This record gives sequence, C-alpha cells and structure tokens, in this order.
Amino acid sequence: MAYQNRGMGKILAVFAVVVALSGCTVFSGRETAGEYVDDATITTRVKTAIFNDPGLKTLEISVETMQDVVQLSGFVDSAQSKAKAGEIARNVDGVRQLRNNLVIR
Repeated sequence: MAYQNRGMGKILAVFAVVVALSGCTVFSGRETAGEYVDDATITTRVKTAIFNDPGLKTLEISVETMQDVVQLSGFVDSAQSKAKAGEIARNVDGVRQLRNNLVIR
C-alpha cells in the first residue's frame, strides 16, 4: 500500500511540474509584454496622426493594434475619409498590416 502512495505522489509531482511550466509558455495569438508595449506605441502614433488631420472626425475612429496589425473601426463621412485614414495609418512606423473596417455613413 505504501508503494502505491509513493507512485501516486510521483505522478502528482510530475503533473504539477507540467502544469506550472505550461503556464509560462506563450500561446499562439497572444502577445508578450514587449509586443503589447510596441502595439500600444503604434496605436498612439496612429491615433495622433489621424487626430492631426483636420479633415477626419477623430472621435468616431477607433484604433486597435495586435502584433503590428492595425485595425481601424468606426464611422467616417466619405470614401475619401476612409481612404485617407487608411493611408495615414499605413504610413505610421511599425505598422505591418492594416485592416480598414471604417464604415461610411
């Protein structure tokens, strides 16, 4: 009986180590702390660049960045405004890809 308990203890110890180590891995699609800071910087740069353009309604444009991919969402008043916001975002340093999901209304 004591032999079985020792075996079970070893199995539980191995299981605990595996669980602890798996918590340290980076899961696919998630960001590391460094990537998060980089993305926050890119988001700020894009927002600033869009804000500095007098022709865009900046309060209706949202900017999100994940792994250097910028997504624009919200509303603009014309196709030209949508294209202009996309052009501004694309030209910001660090933007690898742009998803322009702005809606014209």
